[in-house]
Amino acid sequence: MRLARIAHPQGFAFVEVRGDVTDPATLTCAEIAEHPFGTPEFTGREWPLADVRLLAPILASKVVCVGKNYAEHAEEMGSEAPAEPLIFLKPNTSVVGPEAGIAYPPSSERVDHEGELAVVIGQPCRDVSAARAHEVILGYTCANDVTARDQQLADGQWTRGKGYDTFCPLGPWIVTDLDPNGLDVRTTLHHPDGSSELRQDGNTSQFMHTVGEIIEYVSRVMTLLPGDVVLTGTPAGVGPMLPGDRVTVEIEGIGALTNPVVDR
Repeated sequence: MRLARIAHPQGFAFVEVRGDVTDPATLTCAEIAEHPFGTPEFTGREWPLADVRLLAPILASKVVCVGKNYAEHAEEMGSEAPAEPLIFLKPNTSVVGPEAGIAYPPSSERVDHEGELAVVIGQPCRDVSAARAHEVILGYTCANDVTARDQQLADGQWTRGKGYDTFCPLGPWIVTDLDPNGLDVRTTLHHPDGSSELRQDGNTSQFMHTVGEIIEYVSRVMTLLPGDVVLTGTPAGVGPMLPGDRVTVEIEGIGALTNPVVDR
């Protein structure tokens, strides 16, 4: 099941996106009565995907992130991969959806992309074992852990550099029936002159800490609530973006999340 959140002619709704993703003309949005957790009930209303706007697929109370979960990324950042998951938070005000602008803050001289697999929590949970983590997961989506790199390095802690409004694009939808192991994670930067660069090309098999291990570790620290998002770390190849660029995070089995970079 592909779960999304949309703006439609009469308002907003959670929906199931139905059809063949290889043929966008077949995609329709079936309205969910209330929320996407548990067994969704449908109202009977539908819209062609082309007639609605995709929003961030979930409203999170918090976004929990794992740093340096790929050894090669830790190396490019000048450190070793940590023995335990290195976690930090992004505020929920940083979340935006597909095609929403990533606002480049004038106080930063370098803003980087970080394409990541995101886990969406489906039920309240605490002290969950790695073996049972799949029981509390609603599904998976694409994320971009946008970072003001100069401020992250200058501050020593990461709240400012990671926390700006628009610094957590999510989407295009949540895939519920996905095995998170062995998924390709790619980030491509598209420039105003029409050229493109494949910046990141990793695979979740390179995780230092698996999804289950991450959920176990995080849920020992804090209660996770339905809709909370856990970012699982970024592959090597992080790099700067500039206003006028467009950045695409594509994950095997989910799809592609694209956002323009704009002046704030």
